[in-house]
Amino acid sequence: MTDIKSGPNPLFLRTDEIMQAIELLFFAYRDFTGEPDELLAEYGFGRAHHRVIHFVGRHPGMTVSDLLSILQITKQSLSRVLSQLVTEGFIKQTPGEVDRRQRLLELTEKGAELDEKLFNVQRQRIVKAYKESGAEAVAGFRSVLMNMMDENDRTRFTQKNTLPTPRR
Repeated sequence: MTDIKSGPNPLFLRTDEIMQAIELLFFAYRDFTGEPDELLAEYGFGRAHHRVIHFVGRHPGMTVSDLLSILQITKQSLSRVLSQLVTEGFIKQTPGEVDRRQRLLELTEKGAELDEKLFNVQRQRIVKAYKESGAEAVAGFRSVLMNMMDENDRTRFTQKNTLPTPRR
């Protein structure tokens, strides 16, 4: 494997370089999610709960349909997680003003507090990595992540990171 600190390898598409990138992603993901996992466990929650809290927190008033589109999970899977978050007072659902069948999602105060705790844990890790890597590396990292995403998700970030406007 190539030494990470030695600089860019002009042969970055070689199998060993790709294999190392995959391994780095595994370790980075493990560490990025480890501390939030411990915090979530205190509530009896898992990563699916974290994803729901994250996206509802960033896009208050989003529909269940929008959330399903982002998470790309089944209605049944989302229903289990969402029901628990609603029942335990972390998320509230309100019917849409125009289409009463829609369920618009928003964090409660309790949900916003948990979202903030989770964000702060992950923010510390990202800030440290960004500071140690520098602006050019951060721009390159963002570019790599953007290019790993499917095109339809990439547009979310090129359009000011927005979702469709909730239909109320």
